[in-house]
Amino acid sequence: MQKTVIITGVLGGIGRGLAKTFQENQYRVVGLDVRNETSEHSDLFIRFDLRKYCTDPTYKVNMENRFRESIPEIHVLINNAAVQILSKLSEIQLEDWNHTLDVNLTGPLLLSQFFQSQLKQSHGCIINIASIHQQLTKQRFRVNCISPAAIDTSMLREGFNNDENKVQQLNEIHPIQRIGKPAEVSKLALLLAEDELGFINGSNIQIDGGISNVLKDLD
Repeated sequence: MQKTVIITGVLGGIGRGLAKTFQENQYRVVGLDVRNETSEHSDLFIRFDLRKYCTDPTYKVNMENRFRESIPEIHVLINNAAVQILSKLSEIQLEDWNHTLDVNLTGPLLLSQFFQSQLKQSHGCIINIASIHQQLTKQRFRVNCISPAAIDTSMLREGFNNDENKVQQLNEIHPIQRIGKPAEVSKLALLLAEDELGFINGSNIQIDGGISNVLKDLD
């Protein structure tokens, strides 16, 4: 059985390479791109404006109807399309920011939502082409990130419908046998703000009670 792969941004450098590789390995390649050019390694090419798909409800409905007609089965979705708008922090325009988020982030979410039922049926997968720049950038001043795990807030408890038993179970799966406190996040933020820790720059600091390092035994 021939498998089908959908590749967004198929007319870009990486997109063309993806299409060629998958086609050479007997996949049916469905290529999507905002440009209307020749896609030599696509078995089916569909002109597709990913930003318009995010911002125009009528266009979204029309494109999804076309997808249903043209792509009855899918095994792989590769979210490859992207825009790169180069600018200094002080010069970034809101329009450019929204454009980037629509194409690079919201678009992949919406496509993943739309194709999820077909991917479940085919036991398929989604591949997101990202960038090393998600963690590396140029900085003129310190920029750090705090990534908390479960913190005891009203938002967290509402997510469990204020079920104290579930909160207790959450406590118990953490190596330190409890979830975090808001004050622990705020104290870490204060430390990062002070000059005494000024050498910490470009870091993502996890505050998670060790949960990200837990290896569960079968028993």
